[in-house]
Amino acid sequence: MANYKFLDLFAGAGGLSEGFIQAGFDPIAHVEADAAACATLKTRQAFHWLKKNNQLQTYVEYLQGKINREEFWRSVPKNVLDSVINEYIGHERLDLIFDKVDQYLNGNKLDLVVGGPPCQAYSIIGRARGNMKNDPRNHLYVYYAKFLERYKPKYFVFENVLGLFSAKDPNGDLYFDKVKALFNSIGYAVEYKVLTAKDHGILQNRKRIILIGKKGIRNKDFYPNLPLWNADATVWDLLSGLPKIKAGEGTSLPCSVANEVHPWLEKANIKTDLPVTWHQARPNTQQDLEIYRIVVDVWNNNKKRLNYNDLPDRLKSHKVSKSFTDRFKVVSGDLTSAHTVVAHMAKDGHHYIHPDINQNRSLTPREAARLQTFPDDYFFESQSGKPSRTSAYKQIGNAVPVFLAYQIAKQLKRNFK
Repeated sequence: MANYKFLDLFAGAGGLSEGFIQAGFDPIAHVEADAAACATLKTRQAFHWLKKNNQLQTYVEYLQGKINREEFWRSVPKNVLDSVINEYIGHERLDLIFDKVDQYLNGNKLDLVVGGPPCQAYSIIGRARGNMKNDPRNHLYVYYAKFLERYKPKYFVFENVLGLFSAKDPNGDLYFDKVKALFNSIGYAVEYKVLTAKDHGILQNRKRIILIGKKGIRNKDFYPNLPLWNADATVWDLLSGLPKIKAGEGTSLPCSVANEVHPWLEKANIKTDLPVTWHQARPNTQQDLEIYRIVVDVWNNNKKRLNYNDLPDRLKSHKVSKSFTDRFKVVSGDLTSAHTVVAHMAKDGHHYIHPDINQNRSLTPREAARLQTFPDDYFFESQSGKPSRTSAYKQIGNAVPVFLAYQIAKQLKRNFK
């Protein structure tokens, strides 16, 4: 029996999509505005095609730097890469995107749409920065609905930040009420929950609204029942097997990983037999080191994370504000869940890994990716094709945890039968 077909809108680096692929769904296309994220999606789609066709050695050679990206991409059929549609979803390009999706559907029915519009306009932090009331991203959910109207999938999965609950339009109306009303008006019943990643085996305190719609306004009680899972692991377990490196050390190329790792890495679909890349730490500045001393003291004495505004003025690089007050975060190795991995990790401060004083440094992209439960064989691209930690951090931080998406997909798949 053929797998169910889905379309990923506002796909980012593919965290949501990867989870659905792991659960046996087939992606028809991904639509994403960011060029670097699209490059990551193309490489991942090439990986899946090569895996299906028993040609993964080509992917290994790419990870090892033996062939460049253009050579690697040429190793798969052009339509595999072209199914990643690098377009901003809006009125001007909508028909063009529809035409491309129609081409890849090739007359088949679309079973599912997944995705979530960019969250900056709904996030509480984004609103604290101002200038969000007239942000066009507030209305991207309208275009999400247009895909539902055109393709009429049986289900859709809409993901967003908790700030959507309180975000209001210029008239004072709640966007969340408008979102639900719009989906109802085009014939979909909607149910939603706030899912916390750590409740489902992920070592991270990440909360997201996951709204699921089903075709037919009278439908109810269709929200998949996700089993609770205590991972019985710590952040140190998550990092197991990776080489211990100091600030400024490591590489985007494969690193040597120990064979024996914590079982959680296998249960969460992270462990891989392929090369593990992107274990590269940012270098420290003298300012970083001074801040770390204060950060660690606050953590050790009070088990609290530093409020950036409380730093001495000479150590501040950013304006004192109500947003991103926890720029320097402690990721404590003995905890069962870490602070939420964020997209602005590359510019808003390092993460100190405690208590190993020899690793007084930022999280590497690979460590952040493990917190987001990306498989260890997932490679994060830049727009140019040259390795970029900043690009990798951004994509990882913006993603839906892959293992959470996998569990949603696995349970939702039962509803299709």
